[in-house]
Amino acid sequence: MDNPTKLDARQVGADSLPVISIAGLCAADPAERQAVGDALRAACTQTGFFYCVDHGVPQGLIDAVLAESRHFFALPAEDKIRLDKSLSSCNRGYEPLRNQTLEAGTPPDLKEGFYIGTEQPESGGLRFNQGPNQWPMAVPGFRPTMMAYSAALTVIAERLMQGLALSLGLAEDFFSTYCRDPQITLRLLHYPPQPANPQPGEKGCGAHTDFGGLTLLLQDQSGGLQVRGPDDCWIHATPIPGSFVVNLGDMIARWTNDRYRSTLHRVVNTSGGDRYSVPFFYTGNADYTVSCLPGSLEPGETPRYPPVTVQDHLRAMYRRTYG
Repeated sequence: MDNPTKLDARQVGADSLPVISIAGLCAADPAERQAVGDALRAACTQTGFFYCVDHGVPQGLIDAVLAESRHFFALPAEDKIRLDKSLSSCNRGYEPLRNQTLEAGTPPDLKEGFYIGTEQPESGGLRFNQGPNQWPMAVPGFRPTMMAYSAALTVIAERLMQGLALSLGLAEDFFSTYCRDPQITLRLLHYPPQPANPQPGEKGCGAHTDFGGLTLLLQDQSGGLQVRGPDDCWIHATPIPGSFVVNLGDMIARWTNDRYRSTLHRVVNTSGGDRYSVPFFYTGNADYTVSCLPGSLEPGETPRYPPVTVQDHLRAMYRRTYG
């Protein structure tokens, strides 16, 4: 990888990352569904990133999520810190500025965040990262908006898993057990402007790959997301209105014996203003065992990774970035 203090990236055409309409996954014609699977296969093997359009999530809900996120981060610091995720048994709530370091050897990430997951009572039998959320009472529209958005994105993620099954030559319902009672995390992020004189390597979000299955990213129009291209140069993932940027996490790469890419990405907010983004992480059923998928091995190839449950994989990834 290049020097982590070098933060420039190439501005390339929007078609450098594929734009995939997933409307065909709801078609009655199997050929239309398979065509989406074929497009996903090309994206997953070449870049690990693509723009998802024609997803069916209402624009009004998308706009409301960004608005409520801005309202929350505009609260006084003392109101936000009352919801600090250190007070939660399941990593839910507010994450202060510079709390996480995603890229080893660089300063902490210049962002603040808020974690939300599936609402579950704090009782016996909970898995890692599961439990009750913390909610800001000062922003009354926050909770219903975020829960409605989480439900909508869960449906889209399940549809994409159907498409991934087709992309791998598997039955469309191959991932149905993985999608049952899935772990999801909605993470609201606020990036202040990049400092005029940053510390060496300081950026909004350090270079990293995501932990789990699928990430569906909603970003405002500020730009700043940079993706590691196949030629090892950083490229801008320019916002496309009405789209989600989708990328594969480490678990999908592991599942496919690295046939599908979990790609490095980072954020450098040079817009001069505040940047807001909302990644939705779809990790699947906590007890599901991930092992090398049928058809992922080339002749003579052996699995690179031992089987692991979703929750054990996720726990290991949290240890990696939070210590």
